[in-house]
Amino acid sequence: MIVQAMRSLVFYAIYLTQTVIIAVIVGTVALFIPRRTAFTWALVRYWCFSNAFLVRAVAGIGTAVTGAENIPAGGCIIAAKHQSDWDVFAIFPYTERPAYIVKKELMRIPFFGWAARSLDCIEVDRKRGGDAIPAMMAQARDAVHRGCRIVIFPEGTRTMPLAAPAYKFGVARMYAELNVPVVPVALNSGLFWGRNSLILWPGRARARFLPAIMPGLSAEAMHQRLEADIETASNDLILRAAHEGLSRPVPPELRDKLEALERSASGSEAG
Repeated sequence: MIVQAMRSLVFYAIYLTQTVIIAVIVGTVALFIPRRTAFTWALVRYWCFSNAFLVRAVAGIGTAVTGAENIPAGGCIIAAKHQSDWDVFAIFPYTERPAYIVKKELMRIPFFGWAARSLDCIEVDRKRGGDAIPAMMAQARDAVHRGCRIVIFPEGTRTMPLAAPAYKFGVARMYAELNVPVVPVALNSGLFWGRNSLILWPGRARARFLPAIMPGLSAEAMHQRLEADIETASNDLILRAAHEGLSRPVPPELRDKLEALERSASGSEAG
């Protein structure tokens, strides 16, 4: 554990340092050119690809992403499970021109907020609840018209593996109003890069783009299907990682949930 703690510390030092440097550079450019440029876009791409390389080389977390063929051409919403910072840069290469939904507090950070705004990010004030939806919707509509793919984490925050789902209804409203497909994304990154853990654990983090939910469903039906699709596939990815063997300590609560998931999967196969 000591060795892995040291590896994690080295990774965090590099990760945070380069994140700050790139945010300052992109944010400074954005003060003069408040839109995406070839230069700032190249820096953001470097940030994503270098982080995937660093987290594997330094901390031992590999990246595997499948299902990109399920992303339709044109504007769409990419709705992903959210368990760690890995999720942000792992799915980035498949989004072409993403417009990430970002909470208001982050957009108010000097340099970072300026950079995010110039890179098509959409601001949402979660403290206002449903009252924030109209403003977010207007930004989302503009982003789709610019050719962006909207990237949203429907639960609004990082969650622990196998935690009870708590999907917000905002993505369903966006789906109904924008009339574009929604691509669910399942993942298991929290097993290796936990929400409240300072230690990163070796393994292969996986994300899977699932078949798109096409326009035409009611908002309620889409919300239910999105949650079911993401949770079922994320559980499958978590169970796969458990079968391959976890190098991390498994606390009793997580062990109980894994055992219950295993019994459920075995029962489904038997049926």
